[in-house]
Order: sequence, then structure tokens, then C-alpha cells
Amino acid sequence: MTRFWVKAIVLIGVWLALCGSSVLFAQEQGKSREESTWHVALDGSGHFTSIQEAIDQAQAGDTVLIKAGRYAEDVTVHSKEGLKVIGEGPEKVFLAGLKRVGTLHIGKWPYGATNVEIRGLTVQQHGGLGVGIFNGSGVTLKNLKVNGFVFGQQVQSVRIEGCVIGGSETTGIAFADSQATLIDNLIHDNDHGVSVGGTSIVHLERNIITQSLFEAVLVADQGNATLIQNTLVKNQGGVKFQDEATGRVAGNILDQARVGVAWSGKNKVEITHNGLYDIDVKYQVDGQTVSSESKAFSDVYAAPKFVSPHDGDYRLQADSPLRHVGEFPYLGALGPVSE
Repeated sequence: MTRFWVKAIVLIGVWLALCGSSVLFAQEQGKSREESTWHVALDGSGHFTSIQEAIDQAQAGDTVLIKAGRYAEDVTVHSKEGLKVIGEGPEKVFLAGLKRVGTLHIGKWPYGATNVEIRGLTVQQHGGLGVGIFNGSGVTLKNLKVNGFVFGQQVQSVRIEGCVIGGSETTGIAFADSQATLIDNLIHDNDHGVSVGGTSIVHLERNIITQSLFEAVLVADQGNATLIQNTLVKNQGGVKFQDEATGRVAGNILDQARVGVAWSGKNKVEITHNGLYDIDVKYQVDGQTVSSESKAFSDVYAAPKFVSPHDGDYRLQADSPLRHVGEFPYLGALGPVSE
């Protein structure tokens, strides 16, 4: 074998070894990215003492775990995919904000966030905004407590579940040109509970909305809202459709309000199998009272028999007349107690 071929074989061997090492390194790096968990702790026992630093470091599929403490910082999640930000619990992790309007931003122009989940912490609004969701899709907020306003604009597939949202200077949750699902939330002590605007499509199911200064749910512009089995209690108004808004109101409880459901003649709204009680004006069309007797409503006008409304327990008693109504085993957000 000539010296040339000996050198060639050696060089090829070295090249293959380097290639193999590079592939292995890339695979290990890819595996590391998929499984990376970044810990945030104010006492320095984690990877970072700042939530934002951990989020900036995180890559696709990573998880940021936040230990108990009060974090006085502004947090932004943008240009991230498949990220999870998880606190030890709303009673333990408190995000207070610092300088900016909006303590927690998810997405920012022109960047979005995709398939991001944030849960297990309390967010205190700063500058009138608690959580802002801008652009992107697949954003999930779960088991959060937000002391203030939640706003979404031009976002798709937002899911807000099991959260407590209240004390806003304006609206509890508002969407503009977005698509969202709200399920199993407590929304309390706001001007409006939920506002649906622009071309938004919002599905509300099994939420409790209470102590709104105006309507529990306001649907405006070309928005569409579907309300299924919600409990709307102690609000100035129940549900209002205006402009060219459309929607469906079915299986809900509306209790203690001045107006139950309001709409105009140009709104396409389906109203069926709701429980209305202690409502001054059950239905209002173009500002005029509509007699329930003159419409083919399938609603029930009887006391819901909550377990303990003064204590915020809006489960139904076993003998509630709002059980087995139409297609619904019970009306409202919470099932009845055992017989």
C-alpha cells in the first residue's frame, strides 16, 4: 500500500470519527433541550434568581420551575415554543411587576408565543394590566390568580382554566380579534367580568362571574360568545350583545341582576334552558323589556337553591329545581351536592 493511500485512510478515519462525535453531540444537545428544567429561586439555590433570565435561557420544550417568593420584575415570554412556566402555587409564588404596564406579557409585536403554558402563581397587575397576551397561539393559563386585568389581542387557541381573576380597574378578561376558551374560572369584582370584542370567538363554560359593576359578559363589535353552564350572580347585568355580535346562552344561571339578557334586533342570539331568578328585567331588546310569556323561551324562573351563596358556595342543593333541565343534568357552573 502506497504512502498516499495510508494517509488517505487515516484522514478518512479521523473525519468519520469527528462526524460521529458531532452527530452524537447534536443528539445529546437535542435531548438536553427537550428535557431541560430551569429552577428559579430567590435564595440562589436554583439556576437563576430571576424568572426572566430563566425564560430567556429556555429553549423549545423546556420547563421553568419557580420556587416560593415575591418576584418584583416584569416578565415577557416571546418567540418561545412549547415552554412551561410553573410556580409552586398561587399562594407561594407572587409576581409583582416593576416598571412596565403589564406585569406578564406573553408575546409582543411582532413576535408571538406558541404552545406556552403558565401556571401555579399569582400575578399582581401593574399600570392597570396584569397579563397581556399578544400574537401567537396555543397559550394556556392554568391555576393562576390574577389581581387585575387579563387582555388578549390577535391570539388563537387561548385557554384560561381554573384561574381566579378579579379586582381589575376595568374588565376582568377581555379579548380583541382572538379565539379563546374560558373554563372553570372564578371572575370577580371587575367593571365587566368578560368582554368579547372585534372578531373574537370565545367559549365560556362552567365559570362563576360575580360582583361585576356592569354586565358579567359583554359581547360587542362582531364578536361571538357561547355561554354554557356558567353561574352569573350578583352582577349589575347578566349578558349583553351589542353592535353585530352573535352567540348562544344555554344552561346558565343568572341570579340577582338588573337585566338578565340584553340584545338588539340585529343580533343573532340563541337563548335556551337557563335559570333566571331575582332579575328585575329578564330580557331586554333594543332597550325595551320583552315579556317572557310572549317568547318561546325554555328558561326556568325559580330560585336556584345554592348551598351557601353568602359564603360563595354556588353548588346546587339536592332538591334544586335547576336539575335535569333540557339537555343539561344541572344548570350553572357547579354540580349539585349529593342527595
